[in-house]
Amino acid sequence: MNKQEFLEQLKGRLAGLPAADVEERLEFYSEMIDDSIEEGLSEEEAVSQVGTVNDVARQIIGEIPLSKIVKENVKPRRKLRAWEIVLLVLGSPVWVSLLIAAVCIILSLYISLWAVIISFWAVFLALAVSAVYSVISGVVCLVMGYGFVGLAMFGAALCCAGLAIFAFFGCKAASKGTVRLTKFIALKIKSLFIRKGENNE
Repeated sequence: MNKQEFLEQLKGRLAGLPAADVEERLEFYSEMIDDSIEEGLSEEEAVSQVGTVNDVARQIIGEIPLSKIVKENVKPRRKLRAWEIVLLVLGSPVWVSLLIAAVCIILSLYISLWAVIISFWAVFLALAVSAVYSVISGVVCLVMGYGFVGLAMFGAALCCAGLAIFAFFGCKAASKGTVRLTKFIALKIKSLFIRKGENNE
């Protein structure tokens, strides 16, 4: 794929984004390809080094705020007629309530997901603190002459420390997965608005 084909395909994938942002990104990638060509790469190599059109478009869409995309695409194409305004006003108790309910349900599910993640981190913290406390208690027991109790506390410390290590990696993976899921959902929502913008044109 040459530079012109890449930029044309990218422009097509970014249809629905604010025109100024699209031009800025196209100029950026055009300069990037030109710089690579100046360094000795062929045009095709320079384009392939940038990445695929889909990957680049996905990255650009992810960088542009959702509010900007919504503002660009959710514009009335014509003035509303009087009867349409009346219908919107009369139906507002129903559609506004449903919209608020849908937003609240989605928000509560998202908060619940993070609450579970926070609970996992709380378990990790409890195990780590228990391990430290068990070591201190074991030392105290040994100093006071309670050898078996001290050894038992050291054993408990090892168990808690081992579980804390496993819990840490699990919590880290769960947090990263939730952040990735958030980005994926945001990208899908943006893509819906972009497609809507394309269809209305």
